[in-house]
Amino acid sequence: MLKKIPTSDVTLGMYLQSLDGPWLSHPFWKTKFVLHDPQDLAALQRSSVPTVWIDISKGCDVEGAAAAPLITAPEPLPAPPIPSTPATPPVAASVNGTLEGEIERAAQALNRSKQAVVAMFSEARLGQAVNTERCLPVVEDVASSLARNPSAFVSLARLKTRDDYTYMHSVAVCALMIGLARQLGLPDRQVREAGMAGLLHDIGKMQMPLEVLNKPGQLTDAEFTVMRTHPERGHELLRDGAQVPAVALDVCLHHHEKMDGSGYPHKLVGDQISLMARMGAICDVYDAITSIRPYRTPWDPAGSLQRMSQWTGHFDPAVFQAFVKSVGIYPTGTLVRMQSGRLAVVVDQNPDALVKPRVRVFYSTKSGMPIPVQLLDLSAATEKDAIVGREPIENWGFTHLEELWNPLARH
Repeated sequence: MLKKIPTSDVTLGMYLQSLDGPWLSHPFWKTKFVLHDPQDLAALQRSSVPTVWIDISKGCDVEGAAAAPLITAPEPLPAPPIPSTPATPPVAASVNGTLEGEIERAAQALNRSKQAVVAMFSEARLGQAVNTERCLPVVEDVASSLARNPSAFVSLARLKTRDDYTYMHSVAVCALMIGLARQLGLPDRQVREAGMAGLLHDIGKMQMPLEVLNKPGQLTDAEFTVMRTHPERGHELLRDGAQVPAVALDVCLHHHEKMDGSGYPHKLVGDQISLMARMGAICDVYDAITSIRPYRTPWDPAGSLQRMSQWTGHFDPAVFQAFVKSVGIYPTGTLVRMQSGRLAVVVDQNPDALVKPRVRVFYSTKSGMPIPVQLLDLSAATEKDAIVGREPIENWGFTHLEELWNPLARH
């Protein structure tokens, strides 16, 4: 039986069915669980959640409840704004499964996220106010995938087509923002806000002319001037929406600012740019330059990090270093040269040993011939081979690298 009680009456042993109030005010990434941890109880009682629904058939009741009238749930009970499937708690420093094991689940989450973003952005193109309720399950889905394996979702999100680039870019930046926020040690509420800000950062592009937005080539100066208005147009759209966090408004407006003041739209300098906007700037650029585009060859992930590190005055150095740690020094999909003279593709990260990821060797530079594919965990004590550096993909002309790290590409 369900009962609605004030948050102040919650005790350990109760089964939390759902939490009232805006999702962003919740201290948990999940609902529908027995409250065992005193720290979780303290976090709930410190939060702005006014009341909760408990299931007294699955957990403890309120003390002395026999004399108190029950407030039973209406039928049907309104669904909470987060998915009913409990999410995996965010654990940024551990990987609960291999990339291969998570790829299929990540692909399903990516497809669900794309559908939600397409619907939301389509409404924005019609001038309708943004409904942040659509964002919440997307952020939850992405965060759950990242908790299981930080590489799978981000790696798949790099694979875009011309038709879905704008939507998938937003989902990818959402994932990158969540990963970076966790790497920076931000509290859960700010991690969620970072994810939502990433999801909405480019919504102003829905106000851009389609012939400019979808142009398969370099923009003219006049077209670029039009595109540079998308942060302000997006800010206007979000400002008219309901319950849009201030963080999302800020990142939407300022994700193209640069630390040296050469960005737009306001030419902010240094500390004038918020932490979240600095994070958004890095995540936005990284996904853009590493994504597959119909008219441009993407830069490889590790090479992109190297180039971005050389753009003096563009990014916050401390935040950028945290970003490198969040995606890996050799991100998944990077072509690397081994000490043995073999070439390999990075297939998964070892968070505790960033220079020792899992790789698949497949080619010998000594013989100039393919070799049997072999999976190596470079962090293993028995493994003697090591990465000596990244290898530019364009120097080799390989066309099958995705198949080495993405099992879905082999079907």
